[in-house]
Order: sequence, then C-alpha cells, then structure tokens
Amino acid sequence: MIADEATLRRLMALSQKGDRGAYRVLLSEASGWLERYFRHKVPSAQTGDLVQEVLLALHHKRATFDPSRPFLPWLAAIARYRWVDHLRKVYRRQEEALEDYDAASDSGEEAMMARISLGRLLQQIPAKQALAIELVKIEGHSIRDAATHCGQSEAAIKVNIHRGLKRLSGLIEKAD
Repeated sequence: MIADEATLRRLMALSQKGDRGAYRVLLSEASGWLERYFRHKVPSAQTGDLVQEVLLALHHKRATFDPSRPFLPWLAAIARYRWVDHLRKVYRRQEEALEDYDAASDSGEEAMMARISLGRLLQQIPAKQALAIELVKIEGHSIRDAATHCGQSEAAIKVNIHRGLKRLSGLIEKAD
C-alpha cells in the first residue's frame, strides 16, 4: 500500500496519541517513501542506513509534528538533513583518503572537465549570483573583497551566494 498525504498525516496523529498499529504502518510507509527518495541520491548499498537514520530521527522528532500540517514535507526535510550529513561524512572520508595522493601525477583533465561543467552551471544562474560564488567560493576572496569588487554591500554578496548555491543545487538535482 502506498498511502496518500492525508492518510500519512492521520497515521502520524494517531501515532502521537500512542496507537502502535498506526505507528507500525506509518513507519512501513515512510520506509518505502524514503527508499524511493534516496534511490537516486546515494549508492544502493547506503540507502538502507540512511532510511534507518531518518526513521530514527522521525521517532525522536515525532512530538514536534503538527497534525494540521502536511506530513511528507516534514519527513522530506528530515530526510534532506540526514542526506546532507551523510554527504559530509562521505566527502570527509574521501578527503582523508586523498591526503596521501600524489597530486603531481594528476594530469589535470578531471579538474578541467569539472571547471567546464561548473562554468556551464554558473551560466544558468543570474550573473550577480554567479560572480559572487566565483569570487568567494571558488577564488577564495573574502565577502568584503567581493563586495568591493562588485560594488555591492556585504549583505547583498551573502544573499547572492546563498540564492545562487540554492539554484545550483536545484539544477543539479533536476539533472539527476
């Protein structure tokens, strides 16, 4: 059974009141939804662990759910935070593994291809956002330097970076 939004919300409300049967069904439905959610975001070997982490977070956070609000966006927010945490762990491990890597033997081809891909992505967002990201996140300039270079306030640079990264994230997710 694939439950709809109203059913999931009702199951969660019953679970908050102590209905164990409703809670079992809710966890089963949430598990299926989460497996579909993570299917294209992480390798299949990691999906099960992420689903379990989110279900555990759902269990701990269930008292914060407002039954008058939709359930799936609430669950999706928890899933997204766990996914981001997972990516941080994976990248941290990869960085540690690369510490012994001899960069001198690297041909630079992958970096060049990544830079071309990044350039294409940056062309798809507004120019002010792309420039702010380029200066601060890629070239390593400070917010103050970027603001001076662009003739904008520091707050505007921060907003442009935030909005630009959000748009880039959306473009990347849409491409998957």
